[in-house]
Amino acid sequence: MRIPLLPRPIVYFDGTCNLCDRSVNFLLKHDRKKIFRFAPLQSAAGQHALRESGSEHLASGTVLLYYRGKYHGRSAAALYSLWLLGGWWRLSSVFFIIPAFMRNAVYTYIAA
Repeated sequence: MRIPLLPRPIVYFDGTCNLCDRSVNFLLKHDRKKIFRFAPLQSAAGQHALRESGSEHLASGTVLLYYRGKYHGRSAAALYSLWLLGGWWRLSSVFFIIPAFMRNAVYTYIAA
């Protein structure tokens, strides 16, 4: 019996945000297994993802990661993306011990 493959993670990013563009370029450069797919939040798929995740208010300067049937936004999206790269990037998961509201405040400050 074959086990179905899990869908590849999808990164939805703000196409007008320089930080988001740099983040996508970083993931493309370091994604040796080519697991990520990308879509701008301004696309139809991106708008659908924003509505489905309840993140319409986060459209500007944000990143959403859809992985294993769940949406992760802002700092969680960034940390899960690094974790999915594997290798030494998985060490970044230590930042999950910081409460989400604090991580997201730093994310929002940097994104601005």
